[in-house]
Amino acid sequence: MPRPTARVLTLLELLQSGGTRTVAELAGRLGVDGRTVRRYVDRLIELDVPVESVRGRYGGYRLGPGYRLPPLMLGDEEALAVLLGLVAGRRAGLTGPQDTAAETASAKIRRVLPRHLARRLDSLLESLAFTEGPEGPEEHDTPDAGVLLTLADAVRHRRPVAVRYTDREGRRSDRTLHAYGIVAHAGRWYVTGRDTGIDEDRTLRLDRIADARALPGSFPPQEGPGPAERVVSGFATAGYRHEVTLRIQATAGEIRAHLPASVAVLEDPGGTEGQDATDGPWLRVELRAERLEWLPPVLAALDRPFVVERPAALRDLVTALADRLAASARRTSP
Repeated sequence: MPRPTARVLTLLELLQSGGTRTVAELAGRLGVDGRTVRRYVDRLIELDVPVESVRGRYGGYRLGPGYRLPPLMLGDEEALAVLLGLVAGRRAGLTGPQDTAAETASAKIRRVLPRHLARRLDSLLESLAFTEGPEGPEEHDTPDAGVLLTLADAVRHRRPVAVRYTDREGRRSDRTLHAYGIVAHAGRWYVTGRDTGIDEDRTLRLDRIADARALPGSFPPQEGPGPAERVVSGFATAGYRHEVTLRIQATAGEIRAHLPASVAVLEDPGGTEGQDATDGPWLRVELRAERLEWLPPVLAALDRPFVVERPAALRDLVTALADRLAASARRTSP
């Protein structure tokens, strides 16, 4: 039978889940009577935990704002989510080098993690990479914590893993993957690795994996680019409706500020015959896109000489944008 102190902590955890809890509900969850619930509430108040009493037919107890944060009772997945958020914030530059709050918060949570969860978290952090890709979609995708941890273990120990995957057309399949790494890119999570069924490298979205199960055996370390580079280059060379080739007279840094590696592939063609090279080299830029309308404003913002080699439809869109800008520049009144 749980000791009174353990029940008091369980009461705190129930209150931290939000909303107002009735005395009868709390008594049932704790296995005590209503008088004992009130006694436990008094003990929390003595510990400066801001418990409020709510009167009325649907009254009970709830947590209120206090002058300090009460002890937090986090489950395994909650602790994992908090730590991943702190790590992602540091990797994304959301905390400055002098800001130690994220580090101290991480240390406090890690100190009290169960050993099995701490080991799995270490596996995840070792296998995780972040890209510097474009801003992600408005709705970011969140993978299942169990799938995430299982894949991280597979990456760390180089174990095959069986996954159940749903592709963009809604087709479901069972696959065996030699996972190289986990990558957070543009608001989504991916795992990259060798699909043994087709003997090809694949990048899978974690939110589309319904189940992951480690298999016996092992596989050799990967060769070639790292997981993050594989994911980024895969986006730049993926099949889309339009194949675009440009020549831009600019440095790679100037082009990358508007067309990152996840969007475009840069190549130095080596020759500038018929083109003025006095202002710098001409680089070939290749990319694929479902729509072309976003490219003319990007080229205008780049503000460097360029040539559209293909498709012809992009030349028409650039000309139309130039005409609209010229018409607005000549306009003297609304």
